[in-house]
Amino acid sequence: MKRFFVMAAVSAMLVVSCGKDEITEVDVADSSVSGGSTIGSYDDFTADRVVSIVYADGSATVSGAGSGQTVSRSGAGVTITNSGTEKVRYEVSGASSDGWLKIYSSAHQALVLDGLTLTNSTGAAINLQGASETHTTGKTTFVVLQRASSIADGSSYTATPSDEDEKAALFAEGSIVVCGSGSLTVNAKGKSGIASDDEIEIQSGSVTVNSTAATKATSGDTLKVSGVKAQDGFIMTGGTLTVSCSGTGAKGISGDGTAVFNGGSVTVTVTGSNFGSSSSGGWGGGGGHGPGGGGHSSSDNSVGAKAIKFDGAITFNGGTVVATAQNHEAIEGKSTMTINGGEVYGYSASDDGINCASTLTVNNGYVCAISAGNDGMDANGNLYIKGGFVLCAGARSPEVGIDANTEGGYKLYIEGGTMVAMGGIENNSQLTQSCWRTSSWSKNTWYSITVGSTTHAFKTPSTSGSGMVVSGASEPTLKSGVSASGGTERLNGTVLESPEVSGGSSVSLSIYSGGGGWGW
Repeated sequence: MKRFFVMAAVSAMLVVSCGKDEITEVDVADSSVSGGSTIGSYDDFTADRVVSIVYADGSATVSGAGSGQTVSRSGAGVTITNSGTEKVRYEVSGASSDGWLKIYSSAHQALVLDGLTLTNSTGAAINLQGASETHTTGKTTFVVLQRASSIADGSSYTATPSDEDEKAALFAEGSIVVCGSGSLTVNAKGKSGIASDDEIEIQSGSVTVNSTAATKATSGDTLKVSGVKAQDGFIMTGGTLTVSCSGTGAKGISGDGTAVFNGGSVTVTVTGSNFGSSSSGGWGGGGGHGPGGGGHSSSDNSVGAKAIKFDGAITFNGGTVVATAQNHEAIEGKSTMTINGGEVYGYSASDDGINCASTLTVNNGYVCAISAGNDGMDANGNLYIKGGFVLCAGARSPEVGIDANTEGGYKLYIEGGTMVAMGGIENNSQLTQSCWRTSSWSKNTWYSITVGSTTHAFKTPSTSGSGMVVSGASEPTLKSGVSASGGTERLNGTVLESPEVSGGSSVSLSIYSGGGGWGW
């Protein structure tokens, strides 16, 4: 079965607290599974042995090891090899400014961090390896947080044994399940903050990752650094995840596989510049901008600093996601993207707010995509708006608020929901639900839009293209310059749901046919 894993790094703060729901395992290779899977609960873990590790300045004391565990020490550096099948609970506490913990094991295990302060200036602070110096996956480590703990790596790593990974201040070859009621702070300078070659699942606890690590050139290749990176998939089920990245070419949250956001609150801010250079004068994988199209593409020698990026399908089922990037896309999916609920906000100062390389579908929820330099929301395939509340703003012409790859034979389909697109929408769109337009709008201004008995207030951005296209189940009532208060705040404060609205002036609307022009 395929597994999820998460790698945290690059100036990030991760805070997650979740309840103890029923745990099931699901084969995520099955495309019908949209909710992801979990890999177990610490409540079901029964240790065969308890080993205590206490750090004190330049030394460490280990007690409780049995005949199946071999312990070696070098100052405050501790290496334990569990050659047997015993499931061990390692209880780790104390403090050292120059130490580490490395565990070789193929068995399920628990790592209880109880007021630990540990720094390794030459590598990972905690390195959870397989049973030997070869890669081992399939095991689970429960990282149990008790009280406040902190770990840190150094700005450079010493050489490791052949074929042995060491990718982060906290690294594991097997799965990681984070639980407990305490907190963990990870300060990473050299590589990632937290990494696994298998899966990481956050069930409870509070984790903060701060890193100055950045993408680096390595023998002609690149070491790609992310705040949170998932090899086979990523799932967020609850709690709060905050990632701040300033490293060159760094990603906030990324992965080679799929991503599923089921709940909780995610905030990602990426201020780092792109690594390398673009071959076409632009960034991203855009699929057309207005009727002319063409898009942006990056060369193989460049690594974009993106807030959220996954190669597999991205699904938003619930929770709140706020992604902001300065020099690349805020949210990018290299496969399909589906929004079924929750709140999804993407802002980029230079590229698409939300970009999808294939089909992008909005079934429900709240969606906001704003760009000061490219399209607001852009799909390289078809883009469907079937429900929910969608607010988008693109940069000046030829960029638009909502863009589909028309030049590639695809279309933007407006079939339901409430939509506001500043800078217009892709030309020749398929409009099952009627759209209306206004030739101008005011920037940095609160508007209200009422469709039927439902009113939303929204604040327009400081930059965007001309014209506005709106859509709803019936002709909307649009007002400019309103005062709005109360209601439910949505989409990073850009939208108020069901607020009290006063003042303002009515905006005249005319029917929009969807053919030709720039979308307004």
